[in-house]
Amino acid sequence: MGPISVVMTIRIRQPIVSVLGHVDHGKTTFLDRIRGTAVVDREAGRITQHIGATEVPTEAILRLCGCLMQGKSLTIPGLLFIDTPGHESFTTLRARGGSLADLAILIVDIMEGIKPQTLESINILKQYKTPFIIGLNKLDRINGWSVMEDETFAVNLQRQDDLLKQELDNRIYDLMGELSKHGFNADIYTRVNDFRKTIAMVPMSAVKGMGIPDALMLLIGLAQRFLEEDLHTEDGPGEGTILEVKEEKGLGTTLDSIIFSGMIQKDDRIVVGTRGEPAILRVKSLLKPKPLDEIRDPREKFYNIHEAHAAAGVKILAKNAEGVIAGAPIRVVSGDMTEEMAIKQVRALTEVSFETTPDGLYIKADAIGSLEALNHLLTGKDVKIWKAEVGDISERDIKDVGSFEDPLRRIILAFNVRTLPGVDELAEESDVRIIRNNVIYKIIEDHEEWYRKRKQELDDERRMEYAHPAKFLVMRDHTFRVSKPAVVGVRILAGRIRASQSVMREDGKVLGKIVSMQSEKRTLKEAKMGEEMAMAISGPMVGRHFNEEEVLYIDIPEHKVPELLRGELSVEEREVLDHIIQVKRREKPTWGMG
Repeated sequence: MGPISVVMTIRIRQPIVSVLGHVDHGKTTFLDRIRGTAVVDREAGRITQHIGATEVPTEAILRLCGCLMQGKSLTIPGLLFIDTPGHESFTTLRARGGSLADLAILIVDIMEGIKPQTLESINILKQYKTPFIIGLNKLDRINGWSVMEDETFAVNLQRQDDLLKQELDNRIYDLMGELSKHGFNADIYTRVNDFRKTIAMVPMSAVKGMGIPDALMLLIGLAQRFLEEDLHTEDGPGEGTILEVKEEKGLGTTLDSIIFSGMIQKDDRIVVGTRGEPAILRVKSLLKPKPLDEIRDPREKFYNIHEAHAAAGVKILAKNAEGVIAGAPIRVVSGDMTEEMAIKQVRALTEVSFETTPDGLYIKADAIGSLEALNHLLTGKDVKIWKAEVGDISERDIKDVGSFEDPLRRIILAFNVRTLPGVDELAEESDVRIIRNNVIYKIIEDHEEWYRKRKQELDDERRMEYAHPAKFLVMRDHTFRVSKPAVVGVRILAGRIRASQSVMREDGKVLGKIVSMQSEKRTLKEAKMGEEMAMAISGPMVGRHFNEEEVLYIDIPEHKVPELLRGELSVEEREVLDHIIQVKRREKPTWGMG
């Protein structure tokens, strides 16, 4: 008996269309109108919290488009829409290192125009080379606009008077001008000749259904005209991306996923990405929402299916899936795809690979795609990256960043992650700033603001900086806190002391920096000989690094010594300086000689 040959069935899959846009500009309302659902009403604050997927079959598109599709044949079996909380989630949806989406529709409130998050979405679509159209939503908000529900834009436009038509034209030209400033050509879709060079804009009202036929016609037309070859798929080993990892009552850990190539079957072994090494799981069940229903919030029960073919949104149930992360790749182990090959592919797709420099910043995010987006946008602002990792912020992260000498690098930029217990307190003690948000552009804005203010503070400190020999006694029975920071009662024995100065022992060992000084609940900028106060010192621990009744010194920068020797010092200050010079010259004989 000869070898058995497997005949692969080649089919055209449905394009994956991502719905993007600024918060509250109408992304979910757009899909609700197509599906006949009310998902937006069930979202917290009517804002999308999770990534969803909806299959819109050909017959539904033909019905919704009506006369626009008369006489036209469709070779594409429908559209698979992905609804995201924002452009950041879009970046986590990766296929072979690029965007999972074949197409996108960017929803823009025609009354509000281009917001920073809208522009950022456009830049990310450009980065991933994803073709897209713009849905100019909320046309019904133009005062006096007469809406025919579920009709085309053209039919609605005919019902408006000349003043309203002129107002619409003005708004569209304003948007065109705004986009042009950022290097994008755009126009109303009826005037676009080359869809590869000009972004098509479709005026619409998602809440009323007006213009939705035009948007669907454009999406399906662009897919058939420009993407058909890319949509060919074989029934080989499935490849996919995880949208969400959830704990669901009665089901356990579930993986809402998109299969974008090949097929997946019940009982298949799959390799998926985690924060560590790839995991090998067995598919216990495959669940799929009905067409025009929502994977994250279905109206009806899921189908329990034996297999799913690309492109499809499916809920995967598998044992030991707790460590899997959103945005992680899926590879089915079968046929030509061995376990070893699948692990290698998944590992490669979950590795961070972009340029880092020793003098950059530390960034963290919930998924690889988010890191890539954050890195891309920071690089555009000339911000360098030192290290980038997926996962929540730990004490180890704080310690790493807290060790930087440059205060402007003692910061962690974090997208859509948590701080683990104890981290916020340690960050405060270590003078490490955490900028954390689930909107990337807010992280960048907040960093720019923090950098500007912190740089000004440091410049002010440098202008006020002076080096003055001083020593102080740690008083007996006056330890208020042992460490992080150590807080002790002290008496100034000589000189003057300011916060932020470094502290050393009598043997020259540098202990840390003075964080603050207080007397009778009043913060002191400066303390002089004879004064007593509570002093907070970051770095050391009382009893390990120094003790009560020990005399400590202010560490003098070497370059300041010649200037101090030439200046006017009291007898006590000169004695302190002489002692410091003597101690430092044990290791470096020329210390302080200029």
